[in-house]
Amino acid sequence: MSLAVVVFSGGQDSTTCLAWARSRFDEVHALTFDYGQRHRAELAAARRIAKRAGVRHVVVNLHGFGQVSASALTRRNVKVRADGGLGGLPSTFTPGRNLVFLTVAASYAVSHGAADLVTGVCQTDYSGYPDCRRSTIDAVEQAIKLGNGLDAFRIHTPLMDLTKAETVRLAVELGALPLLAESHTCYQGARPACGTCPACVLRRRGFFEAGVPDPIAYRLADAASN
Repeated sequence: MSLAVVVFSGGQDSTTCLAWARSRFDEVHALTFDYGQRHRAELAAARRIAKRAGVRHVVVNLHGFGQVSASALTRRNVKVRADGGLGGLPSTFTPGRNLVFLTVAASYAVSHGAADLVTGVCQTDYSGYPDCRRSTIDAVEQAIKLGNGLDAFRIHTPLMDLTKAETVRLAVELGALPLLAESHTCYQGARPACGTCPACVLRRRGFFEAGVPDPIAYRLADAASN
C-alpha cells in the first residue's frame, strides 16, 4: 500500500492537498502542527476535516517554535500587515516555519515507511513567503534525502504553480468542497471569517474568479461576492 503524509493546517490549500493525496495514495496521514499559533480555530478545523475525510490525524506539539519565532501569527502584539515582517515581508511571515514543518513531517513519514510528503505551498498566488518557493522546496527535499540516507523521497506540491482560482477549480474536481466548508483561512481567527484580512481577501478572490460559491461564511454580508 502506498502511504502519503500531508502537512495539514486545516486551511484552504492544505485541505485541497488532503483531497489530492486521497485521490492518489492508498493511505493518507494528516500532520498538524500546534506551534503556538494565536488562533486555535485552525487546529479545530484540522480535526473536523480529518475526521470527515476519514484519515489518520496526528497533532504535533511544537509550542516552543512559537515562543522563539515572532510574527502576526504567533504574537498578539504584532498586527496583520502586508509588510512589517522580516526583510519587508508580510507581518504574517513566520521565519523557518515551513522548513521546520517539512523536516518534522519527513521524520514522521520515514518512520512510517512513507516516501511521499504533500504540502500546499504555492509560489504563484501567495503573500511572498520565501519558504513557499520551488527553489526552497527542492532544497529541503534534497536535504531530507541526504540527511536520512534516502535514494527516493518526494515532496509533492500540487498547488505550486496554480492561482487561487485554479486551486478552487481543482478542489471542485476532487469533490473537496464539503471539506473546504470546514476549513479555516482567516488571519483574525474569526468564525465566520472576517472577510477583510489578506488571507480572506485572497481566498474570496479565488472563489469569485473561479465562479464557485465559497462554502464558508463571512462576517461581512457582501464579503463572499467581492
